[in-house]
Amino acid sequence: MGLQRKLIFAERGKDFLEFRREQIIKLINEYWKKYQIQQKDFFSLFRKLMLILNQTYKEMGKKNFNIINSISKIRFEPQLILKYTKKAGIIIPNIKYELLQEGHLPAYSFEISSHYLDDLIVLLKKFFEQIMRTAEIEDIMLKFAFNFKKIDRRINALKNIIIPNLQSDIKTIKDILEEIEREENVRLKIIKDKIRAG
Repeated sequence: MGLQRKLIFAERGKDFLEFRREQIIKLINEYWKKYQIQQKDFFSLFRKLMLILNQTYKEMGKKNFNIINSISKIRFEPQLILKYTKKAGIIIPNIKYELLQEGHLPAYSFEISSHYLDDLIVLLKKFFEQIMRTAEIEDIMLKFAFNFKKIDRRINALKNIIIPNLQSDIKTIKDILEEIEREENVRLKIIKDKIRAG
C-alpha cells in the first residue's frame, strides 16, 4: 500500500514537472524573440558608435578626446536599481538604469571638439542602456535554461528510474503475495483432505 501511494505521488510529480517544463518552454520562446531583437539593436548601435568614435578620433585626435573624456567622467553618474520578480516560479532580474547628468551644458568647448562628439555622447547614453537591457535578457535566458535542465533531469529520473523501480517492487510484492496465497490454498486443501480422510 505504501509503495502504491509512493507510485501515485511520483506519477503526479512527473505530471506537474512536465507542466512546469511546458511553461518554461513557452517563456524561453517568448524571451528568445526579445533576445534576438535586443541583440540586433545592440550590435547595430555598437557599429554606429564605433563609426562615430572613429570619425571623432580623426577630427580631434586621441589626446584631445581623452582630455574631454576625463572631464566628462565627473559630469555623469550611472544609477542602477536591481529588483527581482518571479515568473513561473523562477526569480528573474529587472534592471532600471538611469544616467544622471550634473549640468546641462557640455564639459568641452565647441572650438576644439569635433561635431561628431555630441552624437557620440547621445549614442553612448543609449549604448549603456542597451548593455543593461541585453545583460538583463541574457541573465533571464540563462535562468530559464538552467531551470529547464534541472526539471528535465528530474522528469527523466522519475520516468526512467523511480517510477519503473516502484512498479517493479509492486509487481514483485504482488507476485510474492500471489505465491503465498497459492501455497496457502494448497495447504488448506491438504488439511481439508486429511480431515475428511481422518
